Amino acid sequence: MYAITGVTGHVGGAAARDLLAKGEPVRAVVRDAAKSADWIRAGAEASVADFGDRAALTEAFRDCRGAFVLLPTDPAAADVDAYHRRLADSIAEAVLDSGVPHVVMLSSIGAELAEGTGPIRWLHHMESRLRETGVLLTAIRSSHFQEKVETVLSAALGAGIYPVFGASADVPVPMVATRDIGKVVAESLMAPAAASEIIDLDGHRYSERQVAEELAAVLGRPLTVVTIPQPAWVGTMVEAGVPPQLAEELAGLYDAEQRGILQPRGDRQSTCTTELGETLRHLVKTTPYVGLPVGADR
Repeated sequence: MYAITGVTGHVGGAAARDLLAKGEPVRAVVRDAAKSADWIRAGAEASVADFGDRAALTEAFRDCRGAFVLLPTDPAAADVDAYHRRLADSIAEAVLDSGVPHVVMLSSIGAELAEGTGPIRWLHHMESRLRETGVLLTAIRSSHFQEKVETVLSAALGAGIYPVFGASADVPVPMVATRDIGKVVAESLMAPAAASEIIDLDGHRYSERQVAEELAAVLGRPLTVVTIPQPAWVGTMVEAGVPPQLAEELAGLYDAEQRGILQPRGDRQSTCTTELGETLRHLVKTTPYVGLPVGADR
């Protein structure tokens, strides 16, 4: 049995589906019991547990060969730093209490750094806490998600712009599809390494301008790339509805990327193959609020 948290999200859902397709037993861990029905119909066992509920999460992991964990972001937290560290502690304590022998964690490039990386430092904390438990840990460090385009869809559809938080829109970086990440998670659970390891994910490289061009083609409308100057990062995000504390954290992440300190440092690398256009077409097709009146590829 494999316990999969985050099954209602991109990566956890992809990992669970991949395992079930291979005939492996899956325990879908959900925070809302109402969201378990689809997974039960798909052949999974369901367990209801909040990441902050150590006892419930312990039971969700108990008697499993392995577990997949991630650290969700709660933008509404009163103190985002303290909250996410407590959540990471709760997950690590549940791993220790349950005795699950192997944990696959969704982490990020740059998680070896304790400070100066915005919210990535919470993943550093979580990696460290999990290692302290003595569990066999597979930390999967991803670069950009191709699905991050979700965060700019409203700007693209409403104002016809593609905002870029950086000095240039023309620097290519690896971008990976969450379906590929889920596949790596499933493979890692089924065939754990002999010792704890860090897997860096690589993929096709795109600049933000190329992403905007690909998105424009899918939407069937032109998009203007707008580079936001650094002093305006926080204010722009807050104006768009991001809580001020989280906006400050994200600005720290963008700054770390701009300074070039987010680099692969893992034990080995896994290459993801899905191309951006495929992800964008699927994303637009499955996003309910994207009702496209003009020539979109749906």
